[in-house]
Amino acid sequence: MQQHEARRHGRPKETGGLDVVVATTPAEREACYRLRYRVFVEEMGASIPPGHGGLERDRFDSHCHHMLVRDRATGAVVACTRVLTDTQARLTGGFYSEQEFDLAAIRRLSGRVMEIGRTCVDPAWRRGGTIAALWAGLARFMADNRFGFLIGCASIPMDDGGVAARAITEALRQRHLAPVERRVRPRCPLPAVPDDGNAGSGALPPLLKAYMRLGARIGGEPCWDPDFGCADLFILLESGDLQSRYLRHFVERRREAEPRRAHIAA
Repeated sequence: MQQHEARRHGRPKETGGLDVVVATTPAEREACYRLRYRVFVEEMGASIPPGHGGLERDRFDSHCHHMLVRDRATGAVVACTRVLTDTQARLTGGFYSEQEFDLAAIRRLSGRVMEIGRTCVDPAWRRGGTIAALWAGLARFMADNRFGFLIGCASIPMDDGGVAARAITEALRQRHLAPVERRVRPRCPLPAVPDDGNAGSGALPPLLKAYMRLGARIGGEPCWDPDFGCADLFILLESGDLQSRYLRHFVERRREAEPRRAHIAA
């Protein structure tokens, strides 16, 4: 089923400085794992088992489609994410996010569900055009394979002990909380944070901000991920919101945000 879905997606037409493709070779998948290692382990300090060889991967990867953004001039992979479809999730015993959340409400959704995860961008490419390219590929994959919903975990650093994570969650609850029938429960809630009366508002990480601009909603309280040292918010996005909001928030603005790399393949 995984290979069938990949053929339906195909390789998007090339139109400029960045290409978005679904990995079809071991070398392309390894490039994603190496970028993930640089970002999650070397930069963010994630804890992974020994013997990794500079690759960050887990048991879900062999069942996932790996989408990568590549700089056409150098061939370097500058961003990536992985997609675990509902059919492939059955082979793994569930979605990755089920390790962190009770997804009973998600299992009741009517329509196909795909999960994205391990999304990361090379530090030198953390700009609007790169994220736009990645979402262009995801939007195409979602439409081509007729997925009704996209789910995933959006991470918030816990360097401050969770103060910002609490503040961000509370702010998002005001406008971006999923309906009660679509909320999830964290299996490991965040540790308590002393209320010193100066919690602040917290700045949204870029990828979480992108989710919100696309019309995503949070599924409730965050989960504590000690291996990656972060708070994970469950994200739910309906396909109709992705299609309309993608055009407004990314495609129409990419030239202003990324004048030298405005054209993407998707």
